[in-house]
Amino acid sequence: MPPTVDRARPRSSSETVRRVLAAAVFLPIFYYLVHDLGAIAFFGLAAIAGMLAAGEFYRLHLGQAPWPWWCWLGVGATGLLISSAQWPTLVTDRAVLLGTLAIALCMPLLSGKSLRDSLTDGMVLVMGVLYLGLTLSYLVLTRGLPDGALLIFFVFLVTWAGDTGAYVAGKSMGRHALAPVISPKKTYEGLAGGLVLACLMAVVARAWFLPAFSLVDCLALGMILTITGLIGDLAESAMKRSAGFKDSGALIPGHGGMLDRLDSLLFTGPAFYYYVTIVNNG
Repeated sequence: MPPTVDRARPRSSSETVRRVLAAAVFLPIFYYLVHDLGAIAFFGLAAIAGMLAAGEFYRLHLGQAPWPWWCWLGVGATGLLISSAQWPTLVTDRAVLLGTLAIALCMPLLSGKSLRDSLTDGMVLVMGVLYLGLTLSYLVLTRGLPDGALLIFFVFLVTWAGDTGAYVAGKSMGRHALAPVISPKKTYEGLAGGLVLACLMAVVARAWFLPAFSLVDCLALGMILTITGLIGDLAESAMKRSAGFKDSGALIPGHGGMLDRLDSLLFTGPAFYYYVTIVNNG
């Protein structure tokens, strides 16, 4: 039997108010950018968010150490990799990745650190570009598909529903730890709640604005996005825990850093894109 876990402590009222206010400000802006301003505006949003998150990712590795030159390179390469999804003829993803890898392998020649530390920095550089740039580029690719704006709303809503259902069910009924070493508050009961609410949201979204999806698509995507979102959440939690951080940053009041807000989408975005372009079109 899985180990039992104590219920998560309730959030303070002030933190909840900050979270609600931040969401109230962000959601109308997000809707306007995605629905009214077109694919270029959404690319700009994804690129800025990705570069901010890349900076937070490198800070997890550096701790209180001074910000080195290669972090700026990683932030820029993240933006370029996301750009390759919007303008593949101008910016090629292979060129960005090859250049980043070349710099990483040359770190022992370019850094004043020990051989071991310089190689570690190089691998962190590559990891940040792949982790943020490669994954977020799939959301840009999704926005470029027919009905791309509606598809973006679908993946965001279902991902959000999975996260919310997991939080509510885990807080109220959570007893059995899902990943106690990485995230003690994650429970099997929370996972079940996330699956249920994500599937319900997918069905609502189908009836609301995306009738091209079948009920089978909705159920499949509800499960796929909840599980991949959980993996993304746990992956970021593992990195933060190993570095001794509670949040990746304090950019968004009540929500932590940009990486904290993107962690699930970094995995649900690619999964959704491949489902839509392969399974749903097949």
